Amino acid sequence: MAENSNQARWGSVLCVFLASVAFSTGGLFMKLIPWRPLAINGARNLIGAAVIGVYLLIRRHKIIISRQVIIGALSLVGVTTLFAIANKHTTAANAIVLQFTAPVFVILLMALLYGVKPKRIDVATCFAVLLGVCLFFVDGIRAGNWLGNLAALISGVCYAGVFMMNSGKDADALSSCFLGQLAAGVAFSPLCAAETDFSLPTAAAVLALGVIQVGCAYILLSEGIKRTPPVSASLITGLEPIMNPTWVAIFYGETISGLSIVGSVIVIGSILMYNIRMARDGV
Repeated sequence: MAENSNQARWGSVLCVFLASVAFSTGGLFMKLIPWRPLAINGARNLIGAAVIGVYLLIRRHKIIISRQVIIGALSLVGVTTLFAIANKHTTAANAIVLQFTAPVFVILLMALLYGVKPKRIDVATCFAVLLGVCLFFVDGIRAGNWLGNLAALISGVCYAGVFMMNSGKDADALSSCFLGQLAAGVAFSPLCAAETDFSLPTAAAVLALGVIQVGCAYILLSEGIKRTPPVSASLITGLEPIMNPTWVAIFYGETISGLSIVGSVIVIGSILMYNIRMARDGV
């Protein structure tokens, strides 16, 4: 019995790891697709919604419609749309690391909207991440990619909304994912008609984005997070902002400036330490 439980746990950890790998491919595939960002986002979300829709049918998981699910879905539309824009106007490293600031915005939104007083570790983490973000924007102004950095940072705010709306009583992560991806797909996929490059490499990259980076990634994460210890989950998901720019550097040749590297270390390190501390405290 214990052996089966242990196997189930390791299987869940593997699911979270594979989800992180799948999510991390987004920067590379978006760089390889010579389309406008909104067209890319529409196509990948429409495909992703189809993948998750099939999964919902197989699992006989009913779609829940509630206030929290709808707000979570709208937050997801913001995340995917702004992340696609950011990837076209800044480096993949800047885009994913600035989106990774979401936990800080959760702290700020909980304080502003629900009156939850931040702890010392909350305040310290916010200041550390703010310092890292400032380095990105100093670098962005120099390199002329401040617009992409701003889009990525706002996507972090939307990502915070996803976390908050998926943790309440009437929340359902899969329903929010499906409805959010469907909404973004329906809204933006018509823009694909204005694109001209539908070659095999482009079509393959679009399909990979929808199936792997959106559809399968969310399914794996929703299954894996059920039995994965919080500390393990925090560490594993922290691999995404490291792997994402690595794939782009290897296969696309994009380089990262020294200032952005320092900012990345500060942001990723601060968020990881915060997540591990919270998980150990049972929060």
